[in-house]
Order: sequence, then C-alpha cells, then structure tokens
Amino acid sequence: MAAVGGGGLPAYALRRLLLAVPVLFGVSVLVFAVLHLAPGDPAAIMLGAQATKEDVVRLHRDLGLDQPLVVQYVRWMGHVLQGDLGRSIPLGRAVLPEVLLRFKATLVLTAGALLIAILLGLSAGIVSAVKQYTWLDRISMGVAVTGVSLPVFWTGIMLIILFALQLRWFPSSGMSSPYGSGVADVLWHLVLPAVTLGTASAAALARLTRSSVLEIIRQDYVRSARAKGLAERAVIARHVLKNAINPIITVLGLQVGFLLGGAILTETVFSWPGLGSMMVRAIQARDYPLVQGGVLLIATTFVLVNLVVDLLYAVFDPRIRYD
Repeated sequence: MAAVGGGGLPAYALRRLLLAVPVLFGVSVLVFAVLHLAPGDPAAIMLGAQATKEDVVRLHRDLGLDQPLVVQYVRWMGHVLQGDLGRSIPLGRAVLPEVLLRFKATLVLTAGALLIAILLGLSAGIVSAVKQYTWLDRISMGVAVTGVSLPVFWTGIMLIILFALQLRWFPSSGMSSPYGSGVADVLWHLVLPAVTLGTASAAALARLTRSSVLEIIRQDYVRSARAKGLAERAVIARHVLKNAINPIITVLGLQVGFLLGGAILTETVFSWPGLGSMMVRAIQARDYPLVQGGVLLIATTFVLVNLVVDLLYAVFDPRIRYD
C-alpha cells in the first residue's frame, strides 16, 4: 500500500471531489447555453408542423422558455440539485430514469470495449517492447497505427459486412435477440460493437505501453534482476510492468472518456440501445432536458473515473504521497 500523508487518502479524495464541482458547473453552463442559443424554436420543433400558435405559446410557458436565460438556468439547476432532471416532452417520461436505463447499456458497451483495449493493447505493447526491432514489433506497431487511423463507423460497417452478413457469426444490431435476453445473448451481441469501439483505444494503449516498457526495461535494477537468474516473464511482471503501469493507468482513464464519447457512433451503427443513440435522437427533436441530463451524467462519470485513476497511482507506486 502507498505511504499516505497530510490527511491521508480520504482527505485527498474529498478535495478532488470538491474540485470537481466547478468542472461540472462549467459543463452544465456550457451545455445549457449551447442548446438554448441554437437557432430554431424548440417548442415548435417538439410539437411538430401541425401545432397551432397557441400550443407553442402554452409549451413555452410550461417549459419556462418565456423567461430570461439566466432565470431558466437557475431554475433548472435547482431541480438538478434535487435529483430532478426534468421531463422529456417527446417521450412523456421523467428524464432521470430514462437516462439511467440507457446509461446501463452504454456502460456495458464501454466495459466490453475497455476490456478488449486492455487485453490487446497491453499484450501488443509488451511484445513490441520485449521484441524491439523484430518483425513482431513492426507488425504490432503497424496494426496499432492502422487501428488509430481507421474511423470507428468504418470499422463497425466492415465488421458487420464480414462477421454478420457473410459469415453470420454474430448479430448485426441490437443488444439482445427477440427470443432471449440472457447474459450469453447480451455478450453475443456485444462482441462486434465492443471490438469496434475498443480497437482505437487498444492501438493507443499499445503504443504507450511499448514506450513505457522500453523506458523501464533499460534501468539498472532490471539488468540486476536478470543477472540474478530470474526468468524473463518474472522480470517483466515484477519489475518492468509494475513500474511502467502509472502512465498506462493515466491513458486508461482518458480512454474511458473517449469510449463514452465514441459510443455515440458505435451505438448508432449497431443500433445499440444506449445513451449515445438516445441523445442523437434527443438533439434532433430538441429535447433539452434529455440532452442536458445525458451530458451531465457522462461528465460526472468521467470526473469520477479520473478520481479513481489518481487514487490508483498510490496503489501501484508507494513513492506517491498525498500531502
């Protein structure tokens, strides 16, 4: 365990949570302003072309759109602090339960993609570093560069064509089959979208792992471990990877944000019933409460992930003190 000082780990976590408050406040202001300053009348868009002028005026009044923008924001934040994200007009339901339901599907997709990124990225990076300048190194880094360069939607379409339409190994859309929704069925549907979303992250992780391992593998204590007769696997696991893990953890934390954002395209391509695909439809319908609630939930998740990453530094590196 890490040596912790100056109030300890709980005090540091509390300080970080307090610092996250202005970040979330800034996100809320930005999202609220961008949505409400966009051209077009949201009430008219929600009601459709058949709505009368009286209907539009009534909806303006019900939503508070006839009030100044500052008053609308303060009123909205007051409800948010009470756990009320508003009510979706097109769906006719409260925003919070709807957002949480869709967010579960997005978390399943993100977790699957992150697992693939870790397995492929770490393996390729370690092999490339240990076998530096060999054909394995060239192939691994070539595939990594290709994975970073390919757009997510193109990768998804190609996987659908090959594995869903031609080979028929996996389904091309949805989160479950009409005849079943068990864990095995969800995992079967998860394979293609998770591989699509996790490929770019695996490529970025592989390149960073290679550079971090190469930096550590040249240190004197690694040469001493080899001189003592330790097996190469033990040297890599105990001395190299353990000391190279902190930069990798940092990138993993950032990749969670990338995966949550990239899930919008992946969910659209694979018709995955997550938060991203729902927000695309909500933006098109000018469903302000739904979009604002979804963005706030994603931002809060990203802030909490960064906090967990900071705390993990002390677990893997006992030299770190939270003073």
